Amino acid sequence: MVTDKALIWVGSSRDDLAALPESARRQLGFELREVQRGRSPHDWKPMTSVGAGVIEIRVRGEDGAFRVFYVAKFAEAIYVLHAFQKKSQKTSDLDLELARARYAAVRRQRKEK
Repeated sequence: MVTDKALIWVGSSRDDLAALPESARRQLGFELREVQRGRSPHDWKPMTSVGAGVIEIRVRGEDGAFRVFYVAKFAEAIYVLHAFQKKSQKTSDLDLELARARYAAVRRQRKEK
């Protein structure tokens, strides 16, 4: 039996996800569950501009476009870096910088162990 990989919420990512509309939360939660089970999300793309191994889950609903950045390449857990509503075609520099900073924090924290 394969056990699900743990989720580690970085910074305010869990609260940010909880603040999204219910339909977006459900879809993103389902996609994260799939990742925990070792499967790929339905709609995703690599976010090398954030860091190596960072993936963006993409969900579109009646309330708009929503994203989650995560990294699953580490054996111990899936790190959820950022959850947000996308306001324009291009991902904002603020969202990218926040995800980069959280990814750097994860990498530093893992080295300290």
